[in-house]
Amino acid sequence: MLDVFDRCRLHDDVQPVTEMGAYPYYHPAEERLADGRVRVHGRVLVSVGSNDYLGLSADPRLKDAACRAVRSLGTGTSGSRMANGSLTLHETLEGRLATFLGQESAMVTPTGFLANLVLSALVGPRDTVLADQLIHASLIDAVRLARARLRRYRHNDLDRLEHLLRECDPAGGALILTEGMFSTTGTLCDLPGTAALARRHGVRLILDGAHDIGLIGPGGRGAAEHYGLGSAVDLHTLAFSKCFGTTGGAVAGPEQIILYLRHQARSMVYSAALSPASTAAALAALDIIEHEPERRHRALAAAARLRADLTGLGYETGDSPTTIIPVHVGDLVLCCRLWRELFDEGVFTTAMVPPAVPDGQALIRVSTTALHTDPQLDQVAAAFAAAGRRLGLIP
Repeated sequence: MLDVFDRCRLHDDVQPVTEMGAYPYYHPAEERLADGRVRVHGRVLVSVGSNDYLGLSADPRLKDAACRAVRSLGTGTSGSRMANGSLTLHETLEGRLATFLGQESAMVTPTGFLANLVLSALVGPRDTVLADQLIHASLIDAVRLARARLRRYRHNDLDRLEHLLRECDPAGGALILTEGMFSTTGTLCDLPGTAALARRHGVRLILDGAHDIGLIGPGGRGAAEHYGLGSAVDLHTLAFSKCFGTTGGAVAGPEQIILYLRHQARSMVYSAALSPASTAAALAALDIIEHEPERRHRALAAAARLRADLTGLGYETGDSPTTIIPVHVGDLVLCCRLWRELFDEGVFTTAMVPPAVPDGQALIRVSTTALHTDPQLDQVAAAFAAAGRRLGLIP
């Protein structure tokens, strides 16, 4: 009989990357400073790989809220929401989120990943899920868990989406699954076109707002508000690990559907409830999102400035209008070498390599936050200039 452990080998490129000291993952932060910098291996670096777009994870108001919750409710919930882990604090956050997103109801989950796994309860083996090619791994896992048929279309390719909709088995159900803001490229979904197709074919539309809720739209309500199409989205998922500066997630939608998911979604029923500290921090973050729009304005302005600098240097950065700037490299090893060169220049980024991106499309993911100062952005651009020239990536 085969030993399943014999299959447990990393990608062939990992060994040479490790040997050259360019392995870009699992570098622990010893300290996270309040100005968006981190201390890693004893060095203070400008962090431009974070999802903390509004800079709230170190905000004193979130820290104070979390500490108060720990003092009154403890460090954990000791059970699932269904059994004995529900808190009044959870329900307060759910009511606030539902109102904020213009939905009837909401359900808080322990992580954003689990919020997306909840969707597995909506479909089954006879159903088809039509999904953008760039959706997050957690959404793919939800479809696999449900054993539904997954049909993916090229990023924002509405002609292909319509073709797949016409091919759906009329004897089964179908839904469209996409993201408001895509985590690798920073692009927004073509929600107007996607919503029109959903209406035309009579299928539900689910939008993962992990990265855009809190950042995009006049009130920070995400891509749906940005396009003025809040009512076109049947169900929202979101994560607190981005704009909310903590951990956790939520699903928001019609009351009947949320009630069904509370009882049928395994990732909800069998997971310990979100901690008091994270719940209180998310509530504090929601207050800031609603009342301090200047934070998202600053994060987006910083991205526009840095994107222009990197493009001017000769890098290919795509057409993202958000805080995420993908710096395309292509080759996996070269991408990791660029990551290391940037690290040595005092800049902490994120290397995105397969399977997070397609083969041959490795990139450095840069993201700006509300905390980044102009001198820090200048430092990042200078680091890319020096590192790119040493590696022959730019003139």
